[in-house]
Amino acid sequence: MQSNGTAAGARSLTAWPGGTAIARYGIAIAAVIAAFVLRLVMVPFLGDQAPYLFFLPALLLAAGIGGFGPGILATIVSMPLVYALVAHSGAVGWPEILNGAVFALIGLGATWIGERLRRARERAATREAHLQSIIDTVPEATIVISDRGLIQSFSAAAERMFGYTAAEAIGRNVAFLMPSPYREEHDSYIRRYIETGERRIIGGNRMVAARRKDGSTFPIELAVGEVWLGRQRFFTGFVRDLTERQETEARLQALQSELVHVSRLTAMGEMASAIAHEINQPLSAVTNYLNGCRRLLAGEERLGTVRKALDSASEQALRAGQIIRRMRDFVSRGESERRIESLARLVQEAAALALVGAAEKGVRVSFDFDPQVDLVVADKVQVQQVLVNLIRNAIEAMEDSERRELRIGAHLDDGMIAVEVDDTGAGISEDIAQRLFQPFATTKANGMGVGLSISRTIVEAHGGQIEARPHAGGGTTFRFTLPAASRDALAGG
Repeated sequence: MQSNGTAAGARSLTAWPGGTAIARYGIAIAAVIAAFVLRLVMVPFLGDQAPYLFFLPALLLAAGIGGFGPGILATIVSMPLVYALVAHSGAVGWPEILNGAVFALIGLGATWIGERLRRARERAATREAHLQSIIDTVPEATIVISDRGLIQSFSAAAERMFGYTAAEAIGRNVAFLMPSPYREEHDSYIRRYIETGERRIIGGNRMVAARRKDGSTFPIELAVGEVWLGRQRFFTGFVRDLTERQETEARLQALQSELVHVSRLTAMGEMASAIAHEINQPLSAVTNYLNGCRRLLAGEERLGTVRKALDSASEQALRAGQIIRRMRDFVSRGESERRIESLARLVQEAAALALVGAAEKGVRVSFDFDPQVDLVVADKVQVQQVLVNLIRNAIEAMEDSERRELRIGAHLDDGMIAVEVDDTGAGISEDIAQRLFQPFATTKANGMGVGLSISRTIVEAHGGQIEARPHAGGGTTFRFTLPAASRDALAGG
């Protein structure tokens, strides 16, 4: 496998075609002159014997390195020099002419073969440079090692990931990129595979730990392949840094836990509001009955003790009613931490959670945001709870549909920002549509029917409205509004 340094050299050879051509022709002339000088020195010993023998190596060198042009040049320049040597020793006759013709034919043949070799080398260098450029641009780090564990190639992504340059890494045992105990055990893994053929990592993916130049460790996903070049075995490792993925998964899990917690609190708020409404009426009736009893007993002085007890009961009933009213007022106001939030970021975070597994179900997702839509005044977690609920409902509604397209959009609407979640599912029947946002109304076999009711409470607590409507071609559009905020408000707040 080509190393980074050799590949860079191959790229430099093709960077200046004129310069490489001059070098090839220069080598051809220099080789012929060297052969002529050597043969001239040997004239006292050889006379006119074997005059072309010394020029054949120069001809083969020029043709092998330079190809057609330098090979022809070496042949043409060599022949008059040989005739000059022969003429110096004696007369030039037909044997010398015949030998010259044979030499010319040998030169043409060597030149043809040399040209093919030169073009093959250039194609190989181009392919190798192309391959190296691909390896250098892929996001995964690519490392090639020998069957002894020595690094042969170290891609640019590997340099960024591990902090070592290719020059620092090539030639070293790949174990130095691993923390203990992997570092000490790596060579034994290779030996066991070579001796037994037992595959543990090769041909599959594995999550392991790696070590950077600064000594820090980080999680990676490693895939290893095997390749034979001639009679030598190499192993190619593709390394993906999992640090960002694990951080993202941790953030998603934390967000999911927070959304579940808020969902539970909101459900409790719904229940508290309903209970407050239902219990407040009998408490008021108790108060009225107690007041009536007190009036009936007003004329009976001997029943003063009863009257005091009834007064106390009335006060306690009123006190209970006040407590429940305060609880209902708190829930109705939706006391929450509302801030000026970026709608695009808010939607992206919610979609990242809600769209988990959507691609495997064949759902195509598109986002359609008005460029003027930017900031909203909202409780981030509560609004994300609404979005997660609507997106998951849309995905479930399209499970039996041939066309599964989900669109999430936002645009301005009379000073409010309207957010839409549009699916291509089967739609909603008129019977369900009339009570869709009521508690316990659901189209799911195992659904509880509280998600949309909670969503309505959250949206209305923000001063907006939520609705569902069918659209042409099948499917449903859920739309809710939020108060818009300007950047001036953000700067002033």
